[in-house]
Amino acid sequence: MALEDIRIVLVNTSHSGNIGSVARAMKTMGLSKLYLVDPACEVDSHASALAAGATDVLGNATIVKELSEAIEDCALTIGTSARSRTLSWPMVEPRECAQKLVNESNYGPVALVFGRENSGLTNEELQLCNYHVCIPANPEYSSLNLAMAVQTLTYETRMAFLDTQDAQPEVDDAVYPSAKQMALFYEHLESTLNETGFIIKQHPGMVMTKLKRLFNRARPEDQELNILRGILTSINKSTNNK
Repeated sequence: MALEDIRIVLVNTSHSGNIGSVARAMKTMGLSKLYLVDPACEVDSHASALAAGATDVLGNATIVKELSEAIEDCALTIGTSARSRTLSWPMVEPRECAQKLVNESNYGPVALVFGRENSGLTNEELQLCNYHVCIPANPEYSSLNLAMAVQTLTYETRMAFLDTQDAQPEVDDAVYPSAKQMALFYEHLESTLNETGFIIKQHPGMVMTKLKRLFNRARPEDQELNILRGILTSINKSTNNK
């Protein structure tokens, strides 16, 4: 469920330190499923050193030969890509990417795929993904290393996950009037406006309709409605004394 079913897939990574740094980036954001596709290096002591306490993520990493193996049981796969690719494919922004990963991980494993340090993913690999995501970095200097890219997208993923955890119904302590109380208020309001001459009985127009819309939009609380009724009563007394 959720973060547990979101896997980070690294394709043909050439530097072990990058794998360690990615493991660290993942663990800081609560992700633990790391897949290595045909790594061009060993997961060595250098990787462990840069993991800085995320050696459990390294130790549990799954190593496969092909990208298709890493994502075969994923209903959703999103690959990282630059927008300048000639390959036309559905693109998502990082935030939308994170939301899709979190939402669909409730139903099964999903994957976020990162390519080679120097050349990214091939067109063939990108075509295995449902969507592509591009980090909108500074176009004049868009140099993100692998761990930075993973950290950016896993941060967005964690924020999307936390949003789902925080999506609890807000407790509203206000007491609102019933429909019957509102109907009595509208009767009182209309009679008072008739009494003062604001509404002409023969040509009432849309005044009450628009006022009802206004109060429905404002949604006065019980005590606020009592104040309004009190104001109307004071007007009634004033007009009756004339």
